[in-house]
Amino acid sequence: AARAAAGALPGFAAQQQQQGVAAAATSAARLVKTTAYDVGSSTNIKWHESHVTRDVREKLLGQKGCVLWFTGLSGSGKSTLAYTVEHALAERGKLAYVLDGDNIRHGLCKNLGFTAEDREENIRRIGEVSTLYADTGVITLVSFISPYRGDRDAVRALMPEGDFIEVYMRIPLSVCEERDPKGLYKAARAGKIKGFTGIDDPYEEPLKPEIQIQVAEEGGDLAPPAEMAQTVIEYLEKNNYL
Repeated sequence: AARAAAGALPGFAAQQQQQGVAAAATSAARLVKTTAYDVGSSTNIKWHESHVTRDVREKLLGQKGCVLWFTGLSGSGKSTLAYTVEHALAERGKLAYVLDGDNIRHGLCKNLGFTAEDREENIRRIGEVSTLYADTGVITLVSFISPYRGDRDAVRALMPEGDFIEVYMRIPLSVCEERDPKGLYKAARAGKIKGFTGIDDPYEEPLKPEIQIQVAEEGGDLAPPAEMAQTVIEYLEKNNYL
């Protein structure tokens, strides 16, 4: 028995030594300080500040970065107005860029559908992207149905005060459905599209949009795009973005 115990000692001693090394490593790890941190599911990351500030970028461009968030029903004219504003700004020598909902789903958001969860993620992604655009000093024109008020408010909360400008295309469903440029309302009414905003999925109107565009006449006629764009340009001028 004594010999057996003696024979076991070297293995036991080695095990004890390994445990001691592991404990020492754990103790040392606790003493190591790092400036990295976790964000969501991402670990050991850190924000890196640029040596070029936003003020410098905006002075180079001669404008203030912001996000014009065009929201409204399908067929309300969001994209038409956004691109018209972009063109008008370019003619003034101002840098603007349109982030269109359909275009974004060709790439960044092509893996998302139209469930409530996917819509939320769709807006979250474009919200983060548009925040970066505004930080570069670009006048960013975002054209998304973005039907849920909470999602739009979450994007607003990402940005400094004044960066998020909500442009509500307050066009009645009846007018949008009559226009139906993509034939989507007709398909939704026929049951071919499920969860279509305004038909079997809700649209939550903005409570206090910075800019509101609505039909020009009771008959449902919209003002010409250039006229609507002038309303947006005047807002930007009045609030010193240009």
